[in-house]
Amino acid sequence: MNFVWFGLLVAFIAIEAGTVSMVSAWFALGALAALITELTGAPVGFQVFAFLAVSAVALAMLRPIAKKHFNPRITRTNVDALAGRTCLCVTAIDNLASQGQVKLGDVEWSARSTNGEPIPAGTQVKIDRVEGVKVYVTPIMAEVK
Repeated sequence: MNFVWFGLLVAFIAIEAGTVSMVSAWFALGALAALITELTGAPVGFQVFAFLAVSAVALAMLRPIAKKHFNPRITRTNVDALAGRTCLCVTAIDNLASQGQVKLGDVEWSARSTNGEPIPAGTQVKIDRVEGVKVYVTPIMAEVK
């Protein structure tokens, strides 16, 4: 049976070497644990248990660390980059009447209020999200002095 665990160990390492993110390292650790238990004379049932247990523990412990260090920070681009930006409401926003527009740079967007409250024209707003061709906005309250 040791050739099976050794073959799985080599296969999982080869798969890991051929990918750009960690996908099978935990299974390689499980196969190594099963191989070690097999070499100590443990029954097949215990070998399978060792494989599954070590793989599960390694996955649970190492996956968050791997995601943190191997996944680059995703830079929002295009429409996704609009969230959080401020713009000017050029046409009063009224969700019930399905009307309203904001101007961001030289582009006018159809707009809706995130909380459903009307927003008068001339109000500075913050873009919360983009859905299709509409931006959902929240008014920016002026500081009270």
